Amino acid sequence: MNYRISNKRVFEQAQLRSVSDVEFTEEQLQNGMKLATAKEDATLELYLVEVDGDKKFEVRWDDSHELFTGWYSAWENFEWCLEIVTPDVPEPEAEIELEAETEIKVESEIDTKIELETELETKTETDSESI
Repeated sequence: MNYRISNKRVFEQAQLRSVSDVEFTEEQLQNGMKLATAKEDATLELYLVEVDGDKKFEVRWDDSHELFTGWYSAWENFEWCLEIVTPDVPEPEAEIELEAETEIKVESEIDTKIELETELETKTETDSESI
């Protein structure tokens, strides 16, 4: 996971059902309830906020923010932003494939070297016999 969950109960509720019954503290009414933060960039955050009496999701990143009515669109936007801030780390399968390709390449180079050495030895022996 490339993000940290700040409020697990509400984070999970948002995925399953309405968050209209979530109660805010006075501070959360002012600033929103933080649900998740990117590990690589602490300025990328997902909040639950109240706007004109309705609960909405807000994705904040640096000095920008975007409001969403539904969880899925907010989460999709948060994940899109996560992809940008998270450095590309090769998938384990890709690393294994790369290692296998490298191993095959090395084996092929060794085989070629052995073949060339054998040819050189044969040529040297043939040349020696000719003399």
